[in-house]
Amino acid sequence: MKSVVWVILRAAQQAQGCQGDMSLEEDSRWLEWVTKQFESIAGDDKEIDLDEFKTALKVKESFFAERFFALFDSDGSSSISLDELLEALDLLIHGSETDKLRFLFQVYDVDGSGSIDPDELRTVLKSCLRESAISLPEEKLDDLTLALFESADKDNSGTITFEELKAELENFPEVMENLTISAANWLKPPDLEQKKCKTPRYLTRAYWHNNSRKLLFLCLYALLNVLLFIIAMLKNAHGGPWFMVAKGCGQCLNLNCFVLQVLMLRRCLTWLRATWVLRVLPLDQNILLHQIVGYAILIFSIVHTGSHVINFARMSQTDGMYQLWEYLFTIRPGIGWINGTASITGVVLQVLICLMVVCSSTFVRRSGHFEVFYWSHLSYIWVWALLIVHCANFWKWFVVPGVVFLIEKLVGIAVSRMGGLYIVEVNLLPSKVTHLVIKRPPFFHFKPGDYVYINIPVIAKYEWHPFTISSAPEQQNMLWLHIRSMGQWTTRLYEYFRQPESQTISNKRLSTSLRNRRHETKLSESHRYCNIKCYVDGPFGTPTRQIFASEHAVLIGAGIGITPFASILQSIIYRMRKQNYPNCNYSWCETIKDNEMKLRKVDFIWINRDQKSFEWFVSLLTKLEMDQADEEPEGRFLEMHMYMTSALSKNDMKAIGLQMALDLLAKKEKRDSITGLRTRTQPGRPDWAKVFQKVSEEKKGKVHVFYCGSPALAKVIKAQCEQFGFNFYKEHF
Repeated sequence: MKSVVWVILRAAQQAQGCQGDMSLEEDSRWLEWVTKQFESIAGDDKEIDLDEFKTALKVKESFFAERFFALFDSDGSSSISLDELLEALDLLIHGSETDKLRFLFQVYDVDGSGSIDPDELRTVLKSCLRESAISLPEEKLDDLTLALFESADKDNSGTITFEELKAELENFPEVMENLTISAANWLKPPDLEQKKCKTPRYLTRAYWHNNSRKLLFLCLYALLNVLLFIIAMLKNAHGGPWFMVAKGCGQCLNLNCFVLQVLMLRRCLTWLRATWVLRVLPLDQNILLHQIVGYAILIFSIVHTGSHVINFARMSQTDGMYQLWEYLFTIRPGIGWINGTASITGVVLQVLICLMVVCSSTFVRRSGHFEVFYWSHLSYIWVWALLIVHCANFWKWFVVPGVVFLIEKLVGIAVSRMGGLYIVEVNLLPSKVTHLVIKRPPFFHFKPGDYVYINIPVIAKYEWHPFTISSAPEQQNMLWLHIRSMGQWTTRLYEYFRQPESQTISNKRLSTSLRNRRHETKLSESHRYCNIKCYVDGPFGTPTRQIFASEHAVLIGAGIGITPFASILQSIIYRMRKQNYPNCNYSWCETIKDNEMKLRKVDFIWINRDQKSFEWFVSLLTKLEMDQADEEPEGRFLEMHMYMTSALSKNDMKAIGLQMALDLLAKKEKRDSITGLRTRTQPGRPDWAKVFQKVSEEKKGKVHVFYCGSPALAKVIKAQCEQFGFNFYKEHF
């Protein structure tokens, strides 16, 4: 019931941003729907009281619920009737711009005096900050109140009248635009939403153009599977239909296991990214292809096993020599090229393959159980061994990628054990992010956006986990990793460094720790120097390696997804300095080739849920702004856009005053109140259509969009990129 009430009343508090006007018929249908919903939940008294109203609105701050309720309750009966609700909604639907603005004014005019005094405005802004989960000191709240009040109080009377508020709002066209949106467009029930007849995304020309390499590869891959399946079936026609199907699937399994092995060769794929092969094969989507092939192996193995079981059942009934269980679980029938072990190894393989697929599902990996995925995936060693025993011809498919994979592993072990890496500094950042500073060996070379596997024995002796390098290649002495606590290992890492230093020292290593005490000086609870052994395997390439070959790059990071772009942005600083100071003799200048830097414009978009997350890289972003301080806004090489999703969006009626105050104070102080940057933090989520439309109109060259963050948001951004013809690259490993 609460959710239904919330849906009805949300019209009074939030504009969703839908554009256009509804027809009179649609308005009538909408009001009819509201009436039915109200009657179904209001009860016998046909009234909604304040407590139910507050619960239904689901607001964090009761101020706005009380103000909306008071305005809806026109007769002062301490409850809202259906007639009162429809009257208020009719005003928001059919009312003029002035009518809607007067409603907003009445929300701010708490005492009903006909004007807004400083205390009322401060109360409203304080409630807005709480609703938006923005934490500012009282002094900053006073500054916001003063900035908006001084701007709106034109006659210096000490109060803001309706006419003065209206005049002030006219200085913010975006706010005025939101007020003109019909309330029925702010809120449309599911059955009344206008359904546009759109061509399915996968059938659009833009989709096929932007995914040509992947689609071509998948077509060839599917064709090869069909061809091998048919050939294997024809060769084994003598064994009957189920035997033919089993053999066809077996041959396809040979191919798919081969492809899966190739997709596991990280070092080879990293090297190939620097060659012409990248323009032909979808190397940047190797993880997606790995998943597709993995599911194909699961399907082929189930059909392969099922066909053999049916065939064995038929054989047990016709010849009677062996029972079905003997065919499946013993070596008596002598099936297989090594001591009749094909059936037993097949059953074990089927169990292992199913286990690996289940444990690698998104639910397992994203629910804080990465270790389950990690350890179950290590059973690939047993899978390869059993496949060689199970199938007489598998070794022919396995030998080449298997040898290369073995060489890669040996190289990885050698690289990780060389150089004597140590974590020399640790910073504990908001939202449980651990910033590791690792002493970088001289032979370790990487490119912006690359990732590594790290092993920290004091956390887990045998576990290796992948993380993006957040420092720039030009920083010769240090390697940065920013690790957010999202699973068991990452949480143990954070807790290890969060404990008082004395508690992190075990009794059996006390003497060693005392000798190294001079290397482990705790500075504060969130920052310490240390000397902890670690091993690093890598680096491995990602799609972001193409950043400097782009003309116009759009970097989108969601939350901790900023880490690859932190490396890129720092590298941009160094390369810009190289261009500005061509005679520079620093070592990082010597490694940069001018023909690698084709960038003409970079748009950096960082989306965070809360205010504290911006602290992770605020110093880096400040340096970027300082480097461009003398540039005109239109001519800046790097443009930054910050979004805070927990903040009330500009389309929300409750947020109008706060956003006006933040804008005014930002212009006055030349810095954002939320982050301290010059770049203004935008509330809510980006309107991707508008963002990409602006990028397209700049005409700086071919646009490449690089994204790291939530898979759900990736789908939304990718769909928009296809509409604008932008190349889209998703960072994942």
